[in-house]
This record gives sequence, C-alpha cells and structure tokens, in this order.
Amino acid sequence: MKLFPHQEKALDETYEKNRVAYYLDMGLGKTFVGSEKMWELNTSYNLVICQKSKIDDWKEHFETHYDYKVIVFDQQKITSIPPESVLIINYDKVWRRRELLQLKKFTMMLDESSTIKNESSNRSKFILKLRADNVILLSGTPTGGKYEELWSQLHLLGWSITKKLFMKQFVIQEWDDRNSKFNITGYKNVDRLKEKLKKYGAVFMKTEEVFDLPKVNGQIVKVASTKQYKQFAKDHIIEIGDELLLGDTATSKKLYLRQLASVYNPHKLQYVKDLINSTSDRIIIFYNFKKEYAALVDLIDKPISMVNGDAKDLTAYEQYEDSVTLIQYQAGAMGLNLQKANKIVYFSLTDKSELFEQSKKRTHRIGQERPCFYYYLLTAGSIEWRMLEVLKERKDYTDALFEKEEIK
Repeated sequence: MKLFPHQEKALDETYEKNRVAYYLDMGLGKTFVGSEKMWELNTSYNLVICQKSKIDDWKEHFETHYDYKVIVFDQQKITSIPPESVLIINYDKVWRRRELLQLKKFTMMLDESSTIKNESSNRSKFILKLRADNVILLSGTPTGGKYEELWSQLHLLGWSITKKLFMKQFVIQEWDDRNSKFNITGYKNVDRLKEKLKKYGAVFMKTEEVFDLPKVNGQIVKVASTKQYKQFAKDHIIEIGDELLLGDTATSKKLYLRQLASVYNPHKLQYVKDLINSTSDRIIIFYNFKKEYAALVDLIDKPISMVNGDAKDLTAYEQYEDSVTLIQYQAGAMGLNLQKANKIVYFSLTDKSELFEQSKKRTHRIGQERPCFYYYLLTAGSIEWRMLEVLKERKDYTDALFEKEEIK
C-alpha cells in the first residue's frame, strides 16, 4: 500500500511507540496510518472500535489491503477468535460485550477517539477497562477545542495523570455563584500540554501543513421567516396541523425553534428545491431530524443517497453526477469521503461544534480538485443565526447557553 509522505512521517515519528494518537486533520488519511501502525505492531488479535456508519468502510479497508480475518462483532455471536484477525464493533455496542474484558495481548484502535471524551459514560468506562497491549487513537478533532475532554485519551496513551491534576494544570475555571459550580473560561500551558502529548505518542498534523487544497467559499442564505416561528417565539406554544408544539422547558423550546426554522418553514424547503434544480452537480445536504429527511425526500426529483441512523446507501452518490446525498449529522458528519461533490447545503445546523467542523471536511479533503461551497440556510430572525456564531467559535450551542440568552 503506497502512503503519502505525511503519512509515512507520522509512522516514522511513532515507530518505537506502542501507544499512539494520530490527530491528523480530517482528510489526511488517518485510516491508512492507523491500519499500517496496527500491521507494524503485529499482534494476532486486533480490535477496532468505530461509529456504526464506519463499520462497512473498515471491513472493506482491511479486506482490500490486508490478509486479516475480518469479523464484524456486532453482527454475529463469536465463540472463538482466530489468530491474525480484526474484530470491528461500534461504540454503542462495545460496552455490552463483556467478553471483550477477557481479551489479552491485542491491539486496540479507536476511530474518532473523541467519542470517549466523557469518561463517565458506559462506553468510555468499559473501553478504559480493556487490557490492550497496544493502543491506536485516530481523530481529526480530538477535543473539539475543549482540552478538558482529552483526559480519557491521555489515560489510554499511558499518561497516568489524575483528572483533578490535569484540570488544575491546563484548564482555567471560575466559580459561578448562581449555579454553584465551576465554569471553564479558558486554558493555560497549552504548549506544554502538546509537548507532553508528543512524548506519549501523539502526532498533530493540519491539512494546510501538507496540501494546498482548493479554496473554501461559505455563503449565508437568508430565508424568509414564518408567522408560526414568530408566534412560537413569543408564546412558546403553537398548533401546526394536528401537532402541538409546546416549549415548556429550555430544551423543548430550543428544539421546536430549530424545527420551525427548518422543516416547518416552506420558504426554506422551496429554496432547497430551487437550489437542487439549479445545478447538475452532486449536492450534499446536512440535516438533523427525521422530519427533515422526510420533507427533503418529498421534494427531490433526482437520485438520492442517504446516511442516517437507519440506513447508509451511497449508490446514487457514486453513480450519478446530479445526485443528492442526505446526511444526518450524528450518522455521517465524521469519516465519509465525499470529495466527488464540492457543494454542501446546511438545511439545518447541528448544535455540536465537533460535528459541524467535521461535516465541512467531507468534501474539502485529499482528492478534491474544485473550490468547495458551503450554503448555510438561515431563517431570518431565528435561533439559527446565533447557533452559527457559536459554532464558528468552536463551541456547542447547549441548552444552558440557550436558556441563559433567553433570560437576557
């Protein structure tokens, strides 16, 4: 398998290490670097933990480029594991497979290792208990800009610093009298943190350090609002057809404001339809909710591909230049190679910074030869404008932030 020079460099820098983290920017080919490192470590048993949407990609990758026996662990019951094998399982199921705790003398690879940023989650606690001899972490956004979420990955790399000491040394916190808790306001000693990470096998690499990719063009499209949005923003309750939208909590109000700005806005749906019909190029559309998917499918008259929690089918994307690919953030913002397209439409915005940043790299990556265009469809006077501001700051637009702004 022929690697790019930057991929060989990452492997050379970590040749003598058996616990490594390849924090390569999205599009730099972490899959190839990680799998080559696994091959170099040469253990008989290997475990790959990834997102559900990436299982088939990893299976195909290993079957194409290596001689491993590939076993998708969430699709079959296993009584014994043959040597020279790779087990593949998704994050949502791994912690339910208690038999993995018995596995010894193996290499573990975590694809998108930022998934274990919450060390108190079932998946993270289980993964931290696994007795892997070797560890490979892969991520383009290991922290999503939040260094406090790095601790679980540090633990796997062998840095046995406590969470309390880590927070004290690298995170700035201020006491919030109103909510009786500490709020994170910034970071300190970041250069020292990165140097320490390098000593523990972490390699950081940005796209601009390696390739001159085509220009990125972002375009904000202002879409007319609706009476329903304005009424709900004022009264926190509205009936639409046979549905009652009741914003009696910050969470529900935020949710319905987002939906009223997207799927319940006929002006936005019409704009998407016109945009799709105005080009013969491939288009990628990111969305959040099942209702949005249903509405988008109804208005599209071209070949459709989709990646969501229920299905992944990229046949139309691969075969038709005028196809439309609908991607739900949670299922497809990470890991997909979609550089055949150069146009992404954000029908609605995610409230997760990491998913937002990852989504933009689906088209702007190695192999892209054309300028990339991002169309952000924002309903006038809606919550979407503030969401985009926060996402550009690489922060999550949380329920707590929404509630705080509502009080103001």
